[in-house]
Amino acid sequence: MLNIKENEDLSKLNHSCAHLLAQAVKHLYPHAKFWVGPVIEEGFYYDIDLGEDVIKEEDLPKIEKEMKKISKDGKRIVRHELTKEEALEMFKDDKYKLDLISRMDENEVVISCYTQGDFTDLCRGPHVDTVKELKYFKLLKVSGAYWKADSNNKMLQRIYGICFRSEEDLNNHLKELEDQKNRDHRKIGKELDIFFMNDLVGKGLPMYLPNGYIIWEQLENYIKMKERKLGYQHVLTPPLGNVELYKTSGHWEHYQENMFPKMEVEGEEFVLRPMNCPHHMMIYANSIHSYRDLPIRIGEIARDCRFEASGALKGIERTRSFCQNDAHLFVTPEQIESEFSSVVNLILESYRELNITNYHFELSLRDPEDKVKYHKDDKMWDMAEDTLRRVLNNLGISYVEKIGEAAFYGPKLDVQVKPAVGNEITISTCQLDFCLPAKFNLTYVDKDGSKKTPVVLHRAVFGSIDRFIAYYLEETKGALPLWLSPVQINIIPVNNDYHLDYANEILNKLRENDIRTELDMREEKLGYKIREAQTRKIPYTLVLGNNERDNNTVTYRKYGEESTTTIETDKFIEMINNQIKEYK
Repeated sequence: MLNIKENEDLSKLNHSCAHLLAQAVKHLYPHAKFWVGPVIEEGFYYDIDLGEDVIKEEDLPKIEKEMKKISKDGKRIVRHELTKEEALEMFKDDKYKLDLISRMDENEVVISCYTQGDFTDLCRGPHVDTVKELKYFKLLKVSGAYWKADSNNKMLQRIYGICFRSEEDLNNHLKELEDQKNRDHRKIGKELDIFFMNDLVGKGLPMYLPNGYIIWEQLENYIKMKERKLGYQHVLTPPLGNVELYKTSGHWEHYQENMFPKMEVEGEEFVLRPMNCPHHMMIYANSIHSYRDLPIRIGEIARDCRFEASGALKGIERTRSFCQNDAHLFVTPEQIESEFSSVVNLILESYRELNITNYHFELSLRDPEDKVKYHKDDKMWDMAEDTLRRVLNNLGISYVEKIGEAAFYGPKLDVQVKPAVGNEITISTCQLDFCLPAKFNLTYVDKDGSKKTPVVLHRAVFGSIDRFIAYYLEETKGALPLWLSPVQINIIPVNNDYHLDYANEILNKLRENDIRTELDMREEKLGYKIREAQTRKIPYTLVLGNNERDNNTVTYRKYGEESTTTIETDKFIEMINNQIKEYK
């Protein structure tokens, strides 16, 4: 999706269109007051105080009509520069503009306004020459927004829009927006009965339905199988912990604002855990270890809770309760490179099998000037960052360095994925940590009998499984690959009176092969049931009639295709099993 802010011409066009919107609103609602109308990646918006009036989605065409009328009039857009006193006098009846002006320093900032016909607005600019250039626009939606983004202030109305130089560009963009709407995992999740939210349960707390849990379970089984092959051991730890645990780890100091409030029970203070590393540190500390035991790889699909602002919540992409595909690798310094390389190779192999192609690597480093955020040990930081660089270079992996993006305890590698909808997201991560093992006094007995502190690699391949499901739903538009689909096969008998027994026979054979199958016995027309199977995006639909029953065959139709294929039942089962094994 095009980023309007990064295109100089479109940025100027959209900024001007925001003023066109404000002028049209002023014509229709003369008492309207305006806060700010910036250009954003997706176009522009304007925050408006309409008093008791409320603009609804159905009002947007009326505003667009007025905008087109103003545009046809073709007035020039004229810039004026003002002193602070002149600006205060010009906007003396507008508290929103007065607030902006009062915070300007006349010795450093040139105050300017732009006039088009009967409308003048405070603005830095730049703008196009005339309103006649603003022909191809569309108002997209309206929502609420607190003045200055402060929930203690008045709620304003925010109208979003987009503007282009040509009708073709506008139409293409609107088609992209429609595609994004159809890809939205929240829409797909509802249509396919994958998950739901209910405020009675709590905002940001997803409830997975049977279909959703099957997807969840398949992803969990997939990554655990891969981890076991690499020598990981899986554990189960509680989703809360004593506050002292997080004071020891440093999270209470560095991460408390993202945690839920502490709970006092029988003289102890507990908190819902925001991450799993402190628990895994305690698992390591539970036993005495020799250098021969290392590396020790502890994995867990672990439930975590973080306090996200309600406005930041988005389906299962951003929640207050989520599960991480987490692991902690306890290694000797000599094992860092090989284990880090193994993690990167696991990520690459998983992406290859799951057909994830649009991604890049970011190496997140500390900001040496930040003396508050990061653990104070220059030698440790230099060694850790150099080690990760060396591994990536040896693997021939391209990456960009991000200063100031490291965790407080060490540098990290993030895999940024560009989804079909929205901005880049982080899925996989691997973080190098010399800090937490020392905080928890973790040791191993080295070859010479001395006690040494292990190094820890924090890593997640799927990151949050919740976010990964959201990403995968949007990538596939809900048409999940066979191995991940909640229902893999749908069986439809042509006539229940004559073909139901054979349909049940096929159903049992498929289920015996652990193929997720359902039988549609409803007294509905055949065409209706086939169309519904396509709507539900079931990978294979079997239609069984006389020919199939008499010849021990099945006739299948793949999702999204019109053609059908008839095949022996055993060969069909073999074909399905092979596709599942190949993650197709």
